[in-house]
Amino acid sequence: MSGKRLSERVVVIRGAGEQASGIACRLYRANVRRILMLETEFPLAVRRLVSFCEAVHDGEMTVEGVTAVRADRVEDVAGMWSAGKIGVLVDPAAESLYTVRPDLLLNATLAKRNLGTSIGDAPLVVGLGPGFCAGVDCHLVVETNRGHDLGRVIGAGPAEADTGIPGAIGGYTSERVLRAPVAGRFENERAIGDLVQQGETVGRIGEVEVRATIDGVLRGMIRPGAVVKAGLKIGDVDPRGRKDYCVTVSEKARALGGAVLEALLDRYNC
Repeated sequence: MSGKRLSERVVVIRGAGEQASGIACRLYRANVRRILMLETEFPLAVRRLVSFCEAVHDGEMTVEGVTAVRADRVEDVAGMWSAGKIGVLVDPAAESLYTVRPDLLLNATLAKRNLGTSIGDAPLVVGLGPGFCAGVDCHLVVETNRGHDLGRVIGAGPAEADTGIPGAIGGYTSERVLRAPVAGRFENERAIGDLVQQGETVGRIGEVEVRATIDGVLRGMIRPGAVVKAGLKIGDVDPRGRKDYCVTVSEKARALGGAVLEALLDRYNC
């Protein structure tokens, strides 16, 4: 094993949505700052104000004081690290792994299935949630289901199966999630951070209204103009009504970040 300091370890995260971004923030604050996040060409995050994938669209995104910048070439990433930034690269097939050679590869796409990550991709490969099996296609798996085992680092076998039911917040599960009623182009009428009431129109897909299903704060919403499929998650209403929750990392993402940090320290802090 090389004699690198922990702060010199390179972390590549596949995915730069809400949970992946919360993990990246936690690693960054632990002084693990050589982080590269890989994304698709048009990521569709719901909690956009806490997702580094927004850098793909806007060039830069800051979450809780940590800034990520879009890299047009993998060769640009080292300069971003020197400037204290996280790199975000459009590379859905993770072809940059051969150049970056990470010490830790984290698959945080939350696709509920493995879309191409192999245990041989890095000295330490971690899968987030269902779809991965520790000891088979990755070294470790992190449990993502809310509850007693959230954030548990699993050394053998899979995480719990996907329930298909969103975690409860304020007593609501599926009710707090906004889904596209039809396929088409989404346009918003309300913004993230707005307080909304049950039945209120928050956006449209063509002529079809998208209505809030409960009272609360609009904690997340996909980008206006996005083309969506029927049934896709396009928004999130938080019944607690706290506007500050729209711009801060959730307790779940912080827990997952702690688990990934545990995995990193267990492997390299010796």
